Amino acid sequence: MTYQEMVENAREKLGGKCKGCLECNGRVCRNTVPGPGAKGIGDTAIRNYDKWKEIRLNMDTLAENKPVDMSLTLFGKKFSYPFFAGPVGAVQLHYGDCYTDVTYNDTLVSACAQAGIAAFTGDGMDPGVVKAAGPAIKNAGGMGIPTIKPWNLDTIREKFEIVKDSGAFAMAMDVDAAGLPFLKNMTPPAGSKTVEELREIIKMAEKPFIVKGIMTVKGAQKAMEAGADAIIVSNHGGRVLDQCPATAEVLPEIVEAVGGKIKILVDGGIRSGADILKALAMGADAVVIARPFVTAVYGGGAEGVKLLVDKYAGELEDAMAMCGVYSLSEITKDIIRKS
Repeated sequence: MTYQEMVENAREKLGGKCKGCLECNGRVCRNTVPGPGAKGIGDTAIRNYDKWKEIRLNMDTLAENKPVDMSLTLFGKKFSYPFFAGPVGAVQLHYGDCYTDVTYNDTLVSACAQAGIAAFTGDGMDPGVVKAAGPAIKNAGGMGIPTIKPWNLDTIREKFEIVKDSGAFAMAMDVDAAGLPFLKNMTPPAGSKTVEELREIIKMAEKPFIVKGIMTVKGAQKAMEAGADAIIVSNHGGRVLDQCPATAEVLPEIVEAVGGKIKILVDGGIRSGADILKALAMGADAVVIARPFVTAVYGGGAEGVKLLVDKYAGELEDAMAMCGVYSLSEITKDIIRKS
């Protein structure tokens, strides 16, 4: 199976919201909510994609020709590449009924682990979403990151207990999910968290904790104050706030403020190995990519995931070599420029 064949196969299986575009840029699904698309006029998902493309790479081939090392160590675990599969929940609702959360997580988590990376798993109104993630991560030797939404504290505690048995090497919370419709008007209240509440949540986790959904320096500093081990610069794929800036626009100022003090990941519209290199050059430690992995699973199962990982890895390897850098430690902001 080729990458294009995998995408074409996915189009026949995905639900009506996701169109299975050859390169996911937010333009066709636009403002389809819930699931793919974005709030309001749908420009934030598109902006995420476009802003990475405005950044260009500085080629320098007057360098030693040697193998490229793309490996990354995070929380004591070594990965082949500096990118992860992002969290997706309620796949039947969002992407079609060919997969349940159980079968999707089983496929994605194990295939990512075999390919040398890890997958974040999702959460949703259905308790089965999180229950499905635990066994999948456990079967992959703990190489997965369960991602819990910002429910009320009692619900969070219950969900943490479900996933702790998985042996996951880290846990996460997508605080940007506070803008999703199903979290609003819940009783007890769910959504935004204070520093004190986040601190309590991190203590509950009892393992390295990642806060996803940071879009400001102030937010990054508050996550650090609460004790987070890492943040993900993210606007939830553009789905939670109309007229929000792109992640590529805010990443540099967040790196300048907290880089080196906390691990920084970034997501949102990253769709190639070249984009991955741009994010690393801007100071991110790694990137997270979500929707293309849905297409990969629906279009080819474990083989589709491997095709996508190999695609990004090959593009990243080529981009690094063409820019004269041969390990992640050699990547600096000198290799990028704004067009």
